[in-house]
Amino acid sequence: MSTELILASVIFVSIGLILSGVFVLTRFIGPKNENSEIKNSVYESGITNPVGNTNIRFSVKFYLVAISFLLFDVEIIFMFPWAVNVAELGYYGLVKMFIFMGLLFAGLIYIYKKKALSWD
Repeated sequence: MSTELILASVIFVSIGLILSGVFVLTRFIGPKNENSEIKNSVYESGITNPVGNTNIRFSVKFYLVAISFLLFDVEIIFMFPWAVNVAELGYYGLVKMFIFMGLLFAGLIYIYKKKALSWD
């Protein structure tokens, strides 16, 4: 075996042993307050004593809007590299981007028809 492979293996195993040792050591050195009243108390957005029931259900529309945001936010990740390389991709890249944008537009129409964007 080459010396680089042996050295890399020794370093990898050493780092694993050091990290394992640190994790085990922090268990013994760290604070032991499992049943602390302050640690187990409710804390929501700076309010230590919430008023009312904290187990409320969110509307499904909230999640639909969040997923829609993620969907249309991720499209930007694909559009920036395309915009940088549009000259090199030529018409083939342009057609592919039109297909991609068409699918996203179809998704937007579907979301609109399901009334996910209206807050009644």
